[in-house]
Amino acid sequence: MEISQRIARSRPLATTAMHGRVAAMKARGEDVVDFSIAISHFQVPEAVLEATREALCQPSLAYTEVVGDAAIRARLAAKVVNENGIDAAPAEILVTNGAKQALYQALYVMADPGDRVIIFKPHWPAYVAASKLLGLEPVLVDLPAAITTELLDSLPPAKVLLINNPHNPTGAVLAAAEIDCIGAWLERTGTHAIVDESYEKLIFDGAHISLAARFDWRGIGVVTLFSASQSYAMMGWRAGFAVAPANLVSAMEALQGPITAATPMLIQLAMAAAFESGEPRAMLADYRARRDLVLDLTAGLPWLTMRCPASGPYLWADVSALTMDTAALSERLLAERSVAVMPGEALGMPGHIRIGYISDDVATLRRGVRAIIDFGNVLHRAR
Repeated sequence: MEISQRIARSRPLATTAMHGRVAAMKARGEDVVDFSIAISHFQVPEAVLEATREALCQPSLAYTEVVGDAAIRARLAAKVVNENGIDAAPAEILVTNGAKQALYQALYVMADPGDRVIIFKPHWPAYVAASKLLGLEPVLVDLPAAITTELLDSLPPAKVLLINNPHNPTGAVLAAAEIDCIGAWLERTGTHAIVDESYEKLIFDGAHISLAARFDWRGIGVVTLFSASQSYAMMGWRAGFAVAPANLVSAMEALQGPITAATPMLIQLAMAAAFESGEPRAMLADYRARRDLVLDLTAGLPWLTMRCPASGPYLWADVSALTMDTAALSERLLAERSVAVMPGEALGMPGHIRIGYISDDVATLRRGVRAIIDFGNVLHRAR
């Protein structure tokens, strides 16, 4: 049977496809170090486990409203008011099955086929994939060292600006001056924005600022996305939510209803408990130590440049001195050294690789990084 034209040109996300390949290799008994994705070695907070145990002792967990349980939405609204400075009411909260669903639904209700979406690269692959699925036109722009008014004014007219702050994969955190430039440009041009703040808790240097806290986010049309996946080691729980003007929440609800309906009540309770559990300081300290370890191990390599990221579970490495074809390089690294990384092509930037450094134990981290170093040294000597 033929498949629809809507999906015929689409392919699985490179990030999930590589992780799936590694999982299959491990299932066959192969010893693979997986740096292609970030899966925390930490357990979820005890508050999440306790909330889950209490929920499972209830007589039943009923369906909730598609947008989420009213009490949960009130708790999440309190979180964004108190922590992010976003003046949001419960009616402006939509609970979703992870931030990825919120992203798709936001794009769906904010833009029509043919509309432009500006995306900075390197980018999380889902941004481009979701845009293309909806018939939108992604406009890819190199992420600069600093976002300025001059840069923004050089961009073509677009319906939506998609911002990732903190940024995956570079770990960049937007400064207050950059946030001010973006907000003023949105107001002046009438462009709307989706701001993905999924890594808000994983900041080593600087401070996270929500765009919606500094501007009239309802008037501009700003949707802010949050996720518990990385901030609270809840990758497999698929727990996220969006903050949006009430009319957009209603539109996103209309889309979500016939697809997935409400996020499971168990997950809603777990997510609310996570965001109320405080800052993940122990996890952040561990990640910082791992980050610094990898930077120390790779310092001075003539074929690799890696800046110290201000946030996040990834390291973004420039290996263009070896090759611009990092898709082929990643295939060889996996086949010859049993180490999986994400090639830059998947994130819009050939000549780079992304390394997720938070999985497994430190000994495995060291072994995987040394395998990459040995592999790169061999290629460099052969040039």
